[in-house]
Amino acid sequence: MARPSAIWSEAARGDGILRLGGNYTADNATELEGALSEALKHGPEATAFRADFRIDCAGLGALDTVGAWLIHRAQLDLAERGDVTLVGLRRDQTHLIAEVAHAYERRSEVPERPVGAYPWLADIGEAVVAAGRDVVNGVVFLGLVMAASWRLVRGRAKLRPAAVVTQLERVAMRGVPIIALISFLVGAIIAQQSIFQLEKFGQAHFVADLVGVLVLRELAVLLTSIMVAGRSGSAFTAELGSMKMREEVDALQTMGIDPIEVLVLPRILALLVGLPLLTFLSAMSAVAGAALVANLYGGISLDIFFARVQNIIGINTFMVGMYKAPFMALVIGLIACIEGFAVRGSAESLGSHTTASVVKSIFVVIVVDGLFAMFFASIRY
Repeated sequence: MARPSAIWSEAARGDGILRLGGNYTADNATELEGALSEALKHGPEATAFRADFRIDCAGLGALDTVGAWLIHRAQLDLAERGDVTLVGLRRDQTHLIAEVAHAYERRSEVPERPVGAYPWLADIGEAVVAAGRDVVNGVVFLGLVMAASWRLVRGRAKLRPAAVVTQLERVAMRGVPIIALISFLVGAIIAQQSIFQLEKFGQAHFVADLVGVLVLRELAVLLTSIMVAGRSGSAFTAELGSMKMREEVDALQTMGIDPIEVLVLPRILALLVGLPLLTFLSAMSAVAGAALVANLYGGISLDIFFARVQNIIGINTFMVGMYKAPFMALVIGLIACIEGFAVRGSAESLGSHTTASVVKSIFVVIVVDGLFAMFFASIRY
């Protein structure tokens, strides 16, 4: 094995030729690195006033990536004092050093860091583009669901009742305790704060009017939708995402089975049935909590409280919340399924899409509720 060497030419004192010899390979990495470092350290004394250098590689034997990198580094060191030319290389050695130099240039490129408001504007632009992409994906997915529903109506698709019942039991039945409890507590808190403020004007009995309208028109459906999005929507995303990771969705498609019909429709139908029922339960629980607090804290008898609720609340007030519930269910189901099918083959992807499902569902639910509020106010319903 030829030992590596790096020697300045002694033909003349001002000669700027660095002659390399031996095998420049990984086996000799320590020795050849020392030889090059020693040559570069002592070379400037003889070549301090020269502007041109040559690295003569005619004496090189074997050359691998390690050797090519060390030669390129020596070339960069000499380039600080003048022009450097590599001579005596074979074609394969020339290509190898060129590739190493290209890789070094790409790695050493430092992107310019933007200053001022540009990063903020870029983030806003990316968010807007992502939101637009989500809207397009949602419309496309809604079209697929509608097409599958039309096939089901025409008898060209088969819906498994057992799957719908199973999902309904998970969405509605198992959600009853937590939704009833939270609605009861929220209704009680709203009543307590309302009585505290209304007592200043001697009108504490108006708490029944306030709580009844607020709960039936807005609060019950909004609270239920947020709870369902966090509870059932995240579960849908995690289930579909796990099936996507295990390639079960691809297996269904390979067998000629539409995943929309088998996996999506039962879940959306369960939400369309279960969320209105839970909304009704939430409204009744909130009113019950408000009535209890009004009796214990405000001294308002239950007879007076419920009499005022009956007088102030019409069928339109009750139906506003019920009209919203199916739309909320559709939004939650679509977002949960879209995020579930978007999962890729990693646990990190599953977690991020599950989080995105909950956040997007809650955001869109609030937006939809606001749009409905403006619509019903404009038609004075």
